[in-house]
Amino acid sequence: YYKESLKLHEQKKGKIAISLKVPLKTRDDLSLAYTPGVAEPCREIAKNKENAYKYTFKGNTVAVISDGSAVLGLGNIGAEAALPVMEGKAALFKEFANIDAFPICLASQDTQKTIETIKNIAPVFGGINLEDFKAPECFAIEAALQDLGIPVMHDDQHGTAIVVLAGLINALKVTKKRIETIKIVFSGAGAAGTAIFKLLLSYGAKGENILICD
Repeated sequence: YYKESLKLHEQKKGKIAISLKVPLKTRDDLSLAYTPGVAEPCREIAKNKENAYKYTFKGNTVAVISDGSAVLGLGNIGAEAALPVMEGKAALFKEFANIDAFPICLASQDTQKTIETIKNIAPVFGGINLEDFKAPECFAIEAALQDLGIPVMHDDQHGTAIVVLAGLINALKVTKKRIETIKIVFSGAGAAGTAIFKLLLSYGAKGENILICD
């Protein structure tokens, strides 16, 4: 798969592209999509920012953002090297949910700069998917972005936690057990392990029945 994947990425120059929803073939097409017609939706959005959901692609977009500090099993490989993974996540959004996702890799691994950058680009997007940020910085970044007015999820925390909880719910049904009484052991207390722990507690697991090893 490594060799074939390298061939695929070289051949296609990545996995995603931008496509148009409207034609740009005639002068009228251009006048509607751009000058002068585009001024009118701009005016409406200036009156009420929520109109961005009505007149732009904002409502169906997600920013897939990473600083490349904790990529898959590859570690801190930097922004450029993280791009294939962010492209891949954007491809999954499109294929399985028809959501337009944009890979954004940051050259800085400074927590405050990351938070400021994401806040500054947030007006474009309907949601933020944080991806492959190392712990403990990932916790501070995610927590600082909860006031954007759009959903913000750290995939390595919340995506993993949701899947684990789903599996556990099914296992409890099969074994006819209750989450309040089972004993749970964690192998690892990183971003994923910590988020899973918090979610299981909120679902009813008892802290005294949980052992976390790291």
